[in-house]
Amino acid sequence: MAHLLGAEALHLEYPTRVIFDSVTAGIDEGDRIGIVGRNGDGKSTLLNLLAGRIEPDSGRVTRRRGVTLGILDQADDLVQGVTVGQAIVGGIEEHVWAGDAKVRDVIAGLVRDIPWDALVDDLSGGQRRRVALAAVLTGDHDVIFLDEPTNHLDVEGIAWLAGHLKTRWAQNSGGLVVVTHDRWFLDEVCNQTWEVHDRVIEPFEGGYAAYILQRVERDRMASVTEAKRQNLMKKELAWLRRGAPARTAKPKFRIDAANVLIENEPPPRDTVSMQSMAMQRLGKDVVDLLDVSVTFPASENTPEKHVLHDITWRIAPGERTGIMGVNGAGKSTLLSLVAGTLAPTSGKVKRGKTIKVAVLTQQLFELEHIQNDRVSDVIGRQKTSYMAGGKEITPGQMLERMGFMSAQLSTQVKDLSGGQKRRLQLLLIVLDEPNVLILDEPTNDLDTDMLAAMEDLLDSFPGTLLVVSHDRYLIERVTDNQYAVMDAGFRHLPGGVDQYLELRRKAESVAGAASTGSPTEAPAGGSTGGSAGGSGSRRLAIGGAELRNAQKERASIDRKVAKMQARVVELHEKLAVHDQSDYDGLGTFTREIAELEASVAAMETRWLELSELIEG
Repeated sequence: MAHLLGAEALHLEYPTRVIFDSVTAGIDEGDRIGIVGRNGDGKSTLLNLLAGRIEPDSGRVTRRRGVTLGILDQADDLVQGVTVGQAIVGGIEEHVWAGDAKVRDVIAGLVRDIPWDALVDDLSGGQRRRVALAAVLTGDHDVIFLDEPTNHLDVEGIAWLAGHLKTRWAQNSGGLVVVTHDRWFLDEVCNQTWEVHDRVIEPFEGGYAAYILQRVERDRMASVTEAKRQNLMKKELAWLRRGAPARTAKPKFRIDAANVLIENEPPPRDTVSMQSMAMQRLGKDVVDLLDVSVTFPASENTPEKHVLHDITWRIAPGERTGIMGVNGAGKSTLLSLVAGTLAPTSGKVKRGKTIKVAVLTQQLFELEHIQNDRVSDVIGRQKTSYMAGGKEITPGQMLERMGFMSAQLSTQVKDLSGGQKRRLQLLLIVLDEPNVLILDEPTNDLDTDMLAAMEDLLDSFPGTLLVVSHDRYLIERVTDNQYAVMDAGFRHLPGGVDQYLELRRKAESVAGAASTGSPTEAPAGGSTGGSAGGSGSRRLAIGGAELRNAQKERASIDRKVAKMQARVVELHEKLAVHDQSDYDGLGTFTREIAELEASVAAMETRWLELSELIEG
């Protein structure tokens, strides 16, 4: 495997501290490297050193002759006064870039909803970010450095980026180095992980899941002072092993070793006891949205907009729900209805008498009036104790749990880093003991360690949890059900994020088939969502008899699935009291349960197909 770039004995020191001390690393053809570590430990600095943007105090960075580099910074550096097209393809003639499949793929995947002739000066921060990423990806680079590339991308955009990077180069060619806190992305794309900590780089083989396993092994063999950190990583590993099969199927993920490490590790959360506790705190009623619609009236520059239409959602005590949808689909509007800050245009919102709603916003509003206060004073004004996971702990212990060191307790809030402010914001909200917690993009400014700590805290939250996030890993980790806001409707996703992405792909293909524009016209406008025309065309293609048959079959499936699920519950109860020495009987119960569950899964898939046919 040919060598592309290397760093030898790098030393970098700032007036206040040493960033790297005698660091040696290399990038070979086919390397896909993810960089993780705490905020401020030097991840972005490492990228700039390897790219030649920063000169080390000692040591050197060498690059094979002819190797070209592309880099995406955290803050875009787009040239002012140019159009979107000029920023992405420069002065290349249209017939040249339009004939390049790679360039067309990047444009369709990232900027098709941004006008091609718009000035970059007039774009929003998220749009500028996507244009900057597109400009890097359209270049013919041997090595690409990406610093937080998933910022401002939704779930679809992140999935597209992962697919693009996996197929961009031929096998065992090119090099990728990415700094990101998106753990699903790390697992999907990377075959190596570098952890930056304590002035060194520690390499691990594999993506995030393999890194967690090896890190647990490292911590276990270290000293007893690492016990708390080790237990948190074990819990994270336990969830990874219980998670999607795709994670555990990676050949480099040593399953036998993982099973030994987590054999006595309890599930991340006791769902039954937590729901019981939630019922005691909330009662039976939380928030019911009944046939709710929201329409924003027309203004001077915008037409009337129907955001949500005839939505019914009965939120249960202890429910943990993840909500997905493209930007502008209406996710925030839906959460505003739940929080009571927005009234519906039509329909009814029924609220339980005992609910106490708290919203973790993206804007850090909770910290505005305490900027000059010290962290210890802020926490001291809260309750003296808090129940977490059935145990009573102090606010100081909560601070430690969220990664605050004792030295930081005397720091003023305004002097905290972005990630520290985010953690303090969440902690203040949780200490106020709401029983309905709404999180709007909670992963901003947090590194992977702090994300694990936040998820550990959320595991002990006994109330109703609603999460809007583009972080696929977080959605799958802390929620039990996923829904999507699509075409002004609210749809349950039994198949989770994968089902959502499949629905979006189908909507895109329908919209593409209905479109009359040529491929080269795509960048000039359009939307990332499915068009009403595409949906209508699909509905017209269904005959009346076919529609009625589909409705009957779906109703029949509903009845069959209910009976099968009741039978599964009955068999589990029999299995629990059956003689444990009767292996034949136990095996019969187990086989019947597996067969029923497989049948339910197949019927649910058919139910989804019929629903798409019926509802268009």
